[in-house]
Amino acid sequence: MYNLLKGKRGIIFGALDENSIAWKTAERVHAEGGTFVLTNAPIAMRMGKINELAEKTGSEIIPADATSIEDLDNLVTKAQEILGGKLDFVLHSIGMSINVRKKRHYTDQNYDFTHKGWDVSAVSFHKVMQTLYKQDAMNEWGSIVALTYMAAQRSFPDYNDMADNKAYLESIARSFGYFFGADKKVRVNTISQSPTPTTAGSGVKGFDGFISYAEKMSPLGNATAQDCADYTVSLFSDLTRKVTMQNLFHDGGFSNVGVSNAVMEKFMEE
Repeated sequence: MYNLLKGKRGIIFGALDENSIAWKTAERVHAEGGTFVLTNAPIAMRMGKINELAEKTGSEIIPADATSIEDLDNLVTKAQEILGGKLDFVLHSIGMSINVRKKRHYTDQNYDFTHKGWDVSAVSFHKVMQTLYKQDAMNEWGSIVALTYMAAQRSFPDYNDMADNKAYLESIARSFGYFFGADKKVRVNTISQSPTPTTAGSGVKGFDGFISYAEKMSPLGNATAQDCADYTVSLFSDLTRKVTMQNLFHDGGFSNVGVSNAVMEKFMEE
């Protein structure tokens, strides 16, 4: 460890269990000297093991619905009180599609489900940043990161309406990133991660098959949740102060490969 985050404070959204990227990130932030508050929606907290993570990292938990401005105001205010000052980093690791859960095809959406998924997966990122911005809760050169996926740029049929949510999320990062950078010297970026076997990701139809395909397409192989935690820590650190408004592909090279030899060999088998 390098003490990259010594003295830095933040909020980590979305840790559910040990498979979560947010969970791995929290562990790595703790190891690098950072302190933080953990938060998740009350229903998600009942499903997961967040109390174990809090005990392991010496962190407090503040339940919050990321779609509720009232909850977010309370979260940001209390986080600063608990941590003893303004924040240096925030991780938004939230995504949910009821259409996917209910097996509603993209061409047959329930739009109430669509709206809820859009609010949770994308608009919540704007709400989080608006709350931080209005409270002037971020230190200069702070870093805000959200997790996304390449379905925002390319068609992955079974990713359903989450693809639209991720596209909107990335646009919010660019739009709000401008104001946060110009007004408060705060960075805003998204990480476009490899398909990762988390509790949320595994709900997508054919996910295991796609992980295998991406592994064969990526020159370096798929990035794991731990790899993503490491990358996120680099973006929280002072080593990336001038990186902002970027969608950063963290996928072993998948995003720039047209076809790989390994995939071609599968098609050429007799």
